[in-house]
Amino acid sequence: MHARRSGDRSGGTTLEQAIARFLTYLTAERRASRHTVAAYRRDLEQLARFAHEKAAANADHRPTPARSKAPAASKAPAASKAPAASKAPAAGKAPAAADMAPAAGEASAPENATAVDGLDVLLLRSWLGSLARTHAPASIARKVGAARALLRYLERRGEVDKNAAAQLALPKVRRPLPTFLDVDAAAEVMEIPGAETAEGLRDRAMLETLYGAGLRVSELCGLDLAHVSRHPADRAAVRVLGKGDKERIVPLGSHALAAIERYLERRDELADPTTGARDPRALFLSRRGARIGVRRVQALVQRYGALGAGRADLHPHALRHTCATHLLDGGADLRAIQKLLGHASLATTQRYTHVSIDHLLKVYDAAHPMARKRSPA
Repeated sequence: MHARRSGDRSGGTTLEQAIARFLTYLTAERRASRHTVAAYRRDLEQLARFAHEKAAANADHRPTPARSKAPAASKAPAASKAPAASKAPAAGKAPAAADMAPAAGEASAPENATAVDGLDVLLLRSWLGSLARTHAPASIARKVGAARALLRYLERRGEVDKNAAAQLALPKVRRPLPTFLDVDAAAEVMEIPGAETAEGLRDRAMLETLYGAGLRVSELCGLDLAHVSRHPADRAAVRVLGKGDKERIVPLGSHALAAIERYLERRDELADPTTGARDPRALFLSRRGARIGVRRVQALVQRYGALGAGRADLHPHALRHTCATHLLDGGADLRAIQKLLGHASLATTQRYTHVSIDHLLKVYDAAHPMARKRSPA
């Protein structure tokens, strides 16, 4: 393995080839979401560009070969090995061409290719140093994670001796507490959509499902009619396809179920105005009968957040955070919340404990007479 890499680097696996295989592995074997694969692609292609630019800069600063200093007489023995007619026209250029051409039996790598064994600690640290001037710590941490994952994959395949990215120190990232609404504000947002139109009923059903089931907006938009189990009412649930195509069953509360029932009574009104066609599978439809999109849901949540809670910055994920926070405040088990939300790691769910403690401290400061000195009236 080492002998294969110790030769000319142009004959080894290029970084571009390794990245392409790694992304295929993520998609086909790990079944990562397309958003995850796209993020890895952006970060690793940025690393490949930096590695290529660094290699080109190092090549420009290498000492000039001594061929220009060699006397012309030293070329005479070589000339005796070939006919004078074939040697004379390129007498002054033959050495330069020989320097640029690959040796016999070697494959010439593309100009934008960098060998994977060039990804050492010094190069990676130089890359992170260049990022520090323009990127936030969270972005840098994500890029380090991408480099680690790539090199871990290559290490398992025997294409590198060790994972050089494992020696990189991750920047400290201060994760902000999740945004959420209190119970009264959440209820006000739910009540804003009108019940006079099919669109209003749809919007109410979407808000109730986002908040009541704690779904991601992409999961909400991906729901089909067949994914909703409405009977019996006390066992109502939705089958959700989450990150990494992982399926989970999420219970529907009474408010969400009632909102969906009312919407389904008028769902057929949402159809293409010209053809009358509509998506036969999608649960939530646009006004033209197509499956509703993520951007449209985000815009609707922002609108109803401004009207109902005075929060123009409200987004669908805040309703998911609100669901988790209210469950935790109500005494739900952390493991149950993890399963409900589809978190791969319990550490992600534990963020909501900090939210609840922060909320508890605010309540304590506002209500307890010994919490703090009262300002004079």
